[in-house]
Amino acid sequence: MNIAYTVALCTHNHADRLARTLEDLRQLESPKAAWELLVIDNGCTDSTPSLLSAHLWPDGWNVRVVREERLGLSNARNCAIREAAGEYVLFIDDDETPDPQWLCAYERLVDTHAPDAFGSRIEVLFEGQRPAWLTDDLLGFLGQLDRSDEMIPLSEPATSFYGGNFGFRKTVCARIGDFDSMLGRKGTDNTGGEEVDFYRRLLAAGFRVWWTPHAVIHHRIEAAKLNRRYFLDLHYRQGRMEGLRRRGSGSRLPPRYLFPQVARAVRAVFQQWATGGRNSTVRKEMNVTYFVGYILGWALGRQET
Repeated sequence: MNIAYTVALCTHNHADRLARTLEDLRQLESPKAAWELLVIDNGCTDSTPSLLSAHLWPDGWNVRVVREERLGLSNARNCAIREAAGEYVLFIDDDETPDPQWLCAYERLVDTHAPDAFGSRIEVLFEGQRPAWLTDDLLGFLGQLDRSDEMIPLSEPATSFYGGNFGFRKTVCARIGDFDSMLGRKGTDNTGGEEVDFYRRLLAAGFRVWWTPHAVIHHRIEAAKLNRRYFLDLHYRQGRMEGLRRRGSGSRLPPRYLFPQVARAVRAVFQQWATGGRNSTVRKEMNVTYFVGYILGWALGRQET
C-alpha cells in the first residue's frame, strides 16, 4: 500500500502535554489517501516511553514510534524524514490540537495545487488567564499565524510557515538537505528558526510553497509560558544564535555599531514605559535582550563541530 501522508509528531519530555494531544488526535478525520502517524521520541527521560507503549490507538490507524537519541527538534525532524513512508511529511508539535479536518484540508490543497511544501493557520489556545501585558502583537511569538483567508502561494522569504503546522514532499530534501541541527529547540533551550531556514531554502531551490487557511492547528499555551521572562529568554537565545552564525569563523570582537543599537533599545523601553506604562514595554524589552544575546553570541559563542 502506498502511503500518501506521514504525520510526524516529535516529542521530548512532555508526557502530560502529549497525553492530551494523543487524545485530541482521535477526533482527526482520515483523508481519502492512506496515511500513517509517526511519533518521534526525542530522547525522552520522563514517562513518555511508557505512555506511548500503553496507548490504545484508534482501530485501523497505522502508527509507528521511533526513538531518536540525539537531542534537538531538528534532529527529531530529520529522523522523521528518514523514517517516513509517506510522499508528504506533515509536522505537528506535542502541545497542539489539530482541527478534525486538518489532514483532509491539506489533502484538498495537494489535490488542487500539487505543492512541494505548505503551511496553514495556527491559533493560540490559552490554558490559564491571559495577562494584561500579553498584547496581540506578541501572539506570533507563541506560534499564532494567519497569512491569508485564501489558498495562496508563499513566495517571500519573510512569509514562512511556522514549525507547528507545515509539511512538504519528502523528496525535496534530496535537493535542499535536512533541517539544520544547529537550529531548533534542544531540551529547555528555546532557540528556534529551523523551519524558517528550511522554508527559505525551499524558495531558493525554486520549489512551490502554498498556504491554505483551512488546515487549522490549536497551539495550547501552558501557564508557565505566560510570563515576561519566557519572551525575553526567547529573544535572547535567538539573538545569541544569530550573532554566532553571523560571526562564523571571523573575529570574536563584536562590530562597534551594535553598542549604539543596544543603547537606543534601552532608551526605547523607558520611553514606552513613560507613555504606556509597564504593561506596554515587553516588545521593547525583547529588542534589548535580542541585542545583548547577539553581542554575547558573537563574542563568546562556540561553533558546533
